[in-house]
Amino acid sequence: MEKANNNKPCSECGSTQKQGLEYLVVGTGGVGGNIAAFLWLADKKVTCIARGEHLNAIINEGLKLKSTLKGQHNIPIHACNAEDYSGKADVIFVCVKGYSIDSITELIKKAAHKNTIVIPILNVYGTGPKLQKMIPDVTVLDGCIYIVGFVSDLGEITQMGKIFRLVFGTHQGTEVSQELLANVQTDLLESGIKADLSDDINRDTFIKWSFISAMACTGAYYNVPMGEVQKPGPIRNTFIGLSQETAELGNKLGIIFKEDLVQYNLKVLDKLAPESTASLQKDLEKGHNSEVQGLLFDVIQLGEEKGIDMQTYQTVAAKFK
Repeated sequence: MEKANNNKPCSECGSTQKQGLEYLVVGTGGVGGNIAAFLWLADKKVTCIARGEHLNAIINEGLKLKSTLKGQHNIPIHACNAEDYSGKADVIFVCVKGYSIDSITELIKKAAHKNTIVIPILNVYGTGPKLQKMIPDVTVLDGCIYIVGFVSDLGEITQMGKIFRLVFGTHQGTEVSQELLANVQTDLLESGIKADLSDDINRDTFIKWSFISAMACTGAYYNVPMGEVQKPGPIRNTFIGLSQETAELGNKLGIIFKEDLVQYNLKVLDKLAPESTASLQKDLEKGHNSEVQGLLFDVIQLGEEKGIDMQTYQTVAAKFK
């Protein structure tokens, strides 16, 4: 296996043979690592931002991918930490956890040129507008992803199941080259990622927030994989109750859904690998920082502000307060 070149400055990352857009993936975890790996396997120019022992493993041994869709690969992808990156990217995927968003703004500022677009891929609703206020001179879109992906070892990313769907788009009033958006979509599709260019990214990021919140909260509350949520019974009923409450919240926010949100969430749930769990559940089990604020308590707060009885969410929250 070819090793990533540890002596090569990150300003030079990317093979000279590769043509097209320059991608920077900030956060090489279960989401970012899979995006980067799939892009690299399709011969796209991509650099990863990681840190610590995970970064060292990627530099020394390559990024190891274990994927239902792609098989197993050792990928000599270029990776560095945020401080060492000195290049310019056309497209920046932000794939950190919601609680880390403040820490990557300086990186984005130095990595962006005048036409760069930033696509945050987070589980927390409202990330795009929040990040745009923090970096007003850079064009920020919004996005969400459907994938079961996680760090399975240092320098190793696992992708489970047949779902790998990325939705991205512009918020109202954001001006972006349609050719650039189309090129990004084409690159993702060529990489084996089902990429949808959204006509209402506010709606689509809310839908993802609703799903991942219900999935993560149910799994964490009962401490079970998704196979148990896929079976009829009280565990599945909790998932349904959570979905019903966020559906009511979406209606209060004026979001127009193309289909019933509860049925949509169930449809996505039932396509997941039975052994899969959400990152929130994994983080809570390990005592790590987690997105429990954004996926549980923020949902309750916004729901109560809109006058919604968040009974199912309150039941779950009682376990984690």
